[in-house]
Amino acid sequence: MYLMTTIGQTGAKDALRVAIIGGGFMAGVHATAARAAGMVPVALLSSTASSARVAASRLGIEEAVGSIDELLSTGIDVVHVCSPNVTHLPYSLQALEAGAHVICEKPIATASDDATQMLDAAQRAGRIGAVPFVYRFHPMVREAREAVKTGSLGQILTIEGRYLQDWLLGSADDNWRVDSTIGGQSRAFADIGSHLSDLIEFVTGDRIEWVSARTRVVHERRGQSTNVSTEDIAAVLFETKNGALGTLMVSQLAPGRKNKLTLEISGDRRSVAFDQEQPESLWIGGRGGSRTIVRDPEVLSSDAARLSRLPAGHPQGYQDAFNAFVADCYEAMSGQAPEGLPTFADGLRAVRVTEAVMASARTSDWIRVEEHETHREEAPSRLPAAAIHSV
Repeated sequence: MYLMTTIGQTGAKDALRVAIIGGGFMAGVHATAARAAGMVPVALLSSTASSARVAASRLGIEEAVGSIDELLSTGIDVVHVCSPNVTHLPYSLQALEAGAHVICEKPIATASDDATQMLDAAQRAGRIGAVPFVYRFHPMVREAREAVKTGSLGQILTIEGRYLQDWLLGSADDNWRVDSTIGGQSRAFADIGSHLSDLIEFVTGDRIEWVSARTRVVHERRGQSTNVSTEDIAAVLFETKNGALGTLMVSQLAPGRKNKLTLEISGDRRSVAFDQEQPESLWIGGRGGSRTIVRDPEVLSSDAARLSRLPAGHPQGYQDAFNAFVADCYEAMSGQAPEGLPTFADGLRAVRVTEAVMASARTSDWIRVEEHETHREEAPSRLPAAAIHSV
């Protein structure tokens, strides 16, 4: 009989004093994951003292605090930053300076210079800085990654990614992310497209090098928000460093799609496709026939089996992936080196991809991700010259 793989034994070794910053949906996800890893969040900070008390009570956290100074004065070991994007930099820097590890929601910053500061601060402090690119932690994503690593797909030719939601479909739908002064200049791509770009690079081991993008603001007024400038939709054509061509479609206005993240990678031998809303299976395509494999730790690769907390036939989902991510974070804080842990370096990378996408949307140029500059003479040779221009 298969025994469940145990992830996150940190709780049995050293108890970490865990604090949460933020009181919304993600704060609850982080708190649940912390407990699953054997830790008990001890304090919570929110935008106001009253909202902190409400959130702390709802999440079963003993202490609600009124400031970051008060939070850190209690000897916190790790801070989960789940507050609005513009606060990520100051909260993370202060926590790192105080000697705490940081798990910061994405995007880790609203500009690459800020993300660089965060990465540098974590390295100087010798502390873990991690970002929840949690789709990496679905076992079947690891199985897809293994297929690429072992050469099962052959040379990667094309990549297709979609991330579709409908929670901001109507003009009455509003959220702090809509406000660029709080959420940053990019919304849809920074919020969910960053998951796609990270997943592509993680699974393929390749880098998105060139992007050509279009974005659209459908609702220029939302609820109490006026002059909305953050994009509702982003469409991206890209080329990787190794020459694969790909497309990304990101929308928060796709009726009926709640959290539809899909990724399909085609090589010259086989294809593989993953659907986050059906995370227990992986489609593998071949010219002579296709098949769907289901999560079964008895037959999966070692990395995928490690993340299979439950036996085959007992579905795992989003919270399970998040639990595995946080458990691996805590393992890293105890000196271990879990495979595939997304760090502030990955968070910085995602911000750079986002900036390149937004720059391309503004200029209609092909943008090189690493440099954030347009090099017409170096643009992808397989693309028509007419497509490389300025407006």
